[in-house]
Amino acid sequence: MIRVQQEDFDVGAEIARLRADRTDIGAIVTFLGTVRDQGGAVAEMTLEHYSGMTEDELSRIEEEAHARWPLQASLIVHRYGSLRPGDNIVLVATASEHRDAAFDAAKFLMDYLKTRAPFWKREDGPGGPRWIEADARDETSMTRWDKSSAAE
Repeated sequence: MIRVQQEDFDVGAEIARLRADRTDIGAIVTFLGTVRDQGGAVAEMTLEHYSGMTEDELSRIEEEAHARWPLQASLIVHRYGSLRPGDNIVLVATASEHRDAAFDAAKFLMDYLKTRAPFWKREDGPGGPRWIEADARDETSMTRWDKSSAAE
């Protein structure tokens, strides 16, 4: 399930909804991303996206995760708009019979969200606004999922 929204979300309620009436799930892995202050350098973060395109792309990558790992369920909730330090940005949850698939799928989805998802992030602080790009560490993490690399 994919949701792109301005509103905050309740992690506990999202997990309860994910596993409602399910007895085939043995592991649920969650990742919650929040806006960090970075020592007073961030007063606000603004996330922008193209409605329709973003949801289509997130659905595509979620389908890819289900093709790679035996998942019973998954969830991506990503916010957009103006957020302040401490606010929730993203929730990724993956559910499977066994933990390895859930952990790997969650890592895959987060690596994708950090490097390829069509969101644009701007931080505003005392030094003025600055656009945020994926850093080299994020890009390196994403390469482990490249199908040509995985076959080697």
